[in-house]
Amino acid sequence: MKNIFSNMKTHNLIFLAACVLVLLISRSVFATLAFAFLFGAPLFFMSELPAYASTGERIWQYTYLTLCTFIFVFLITPILVIVPLSFNVEPYFTFTDGMLSLDPDAFSTRWYKDIFYNGMAAPNATEGWWADMWNNAQWIRATRNSFFIALCSTFLATTLGTLAALGLSQPNMPYRNLITSLLISPMIVPLVIMATGMFFFYSDVGLAKTYLGVILAHTTLGVPFVIITVTATLTGFDRSLIRASQGMGANGWATFRKVIMPLILPGMISGALFAFITSLDEVVAVLFLADVEQRTIPRQMFSGIREQISPTILAVATILVMISIGLLTVVELLRRRSERLRGLAPA
Repeated sequence: MKNIFSNMKTHNLIFLAACVLVLLISRSVFATLAFAFLFGAPLFFMSELPAYASTGERIWQYTYLTLCTFIFVFLITPILVIVPLSFNVEPYFTFTDGMLSLDPDAFSTRWYKDIFYNGMAAPNATEGWWADMWNNAQWIRATRNSFFIALCSTFLATTLGTLAALGLSQPNMPYRNLITSLLISPMIVPLVIMATGMFFFYSDVGLAKTYLGVILAHTTLGVPFVIITVTATLTGFDRSLIRASQGMGANGWATFRKVIMPLILPGMISGALFAFITSLDEVVAVLFLADVEQRTIPRQMFSGIREQISPTILAVATILVMISIGLLTVVELLRRRSERLRGLAPA
């Protein structure tokens, strides 16, 4: 036992004593765990400083990591709260006494099942239930619309954004900064202004309240992400590879397919994933441009909050969070692969 304590660092002993003190004062395990996470996480991620580092430098590093932990908790807590609430057996948006006491009877998957049953004409039928669910279940219809619109707009945004990024990467491109600012302006202009302008313009050309209109609106919002990611991938691109390919007799399409595209593919996929997430979460443009037939998941959630508050919204939100985490993980892996291909990170 003496050897164990002798191997522990002094700050770990102080932290352990502080946790015991918090437990004695608050007499709450939850408060102690919260204290341990907020102030213990910086210790876990705190790298070893050189032996000549002063006490002030050590205190500053711990303070900096603690501040980052507080910011992280502040940002992530509203998202994490919806996960246990989606398993609430009661139709409320609050934690019940049973949930706080971890009573198994206070948790249920009824709201996840409601995603498939809500709106069905005969939810208990044994025949024809699939067609009934596919055509009548409100959340299934919204999911079907969301993925159809997101996939179509992602394809268009990736194609147009990649072409724009390749054009803007040309060294002799005139007014490059001005054109870049115009193309990425949908990220800067308030979305309600964009949606209002789209509504009046699409109404004049007959695209309002149509799938094509919603897809084009989402494409407009997704193109800037593709331009930024592909342009970042093209940074430091060796243009002598293009000249070498052309010198060996390859035409423009062959050069793009065999030389340029393999190098910018991580940026293209990253931009496509960002465009997909943007389309999947977009609600403002849908409120202006979509009809009942084009109702997406965010629009269904918005209508559910206004008309019928149900934890089914939390269940759908939890699923969307899981999808977003998966897609962002893919983006990070692609970013690291791109850095390795460009020689910016060790293989």
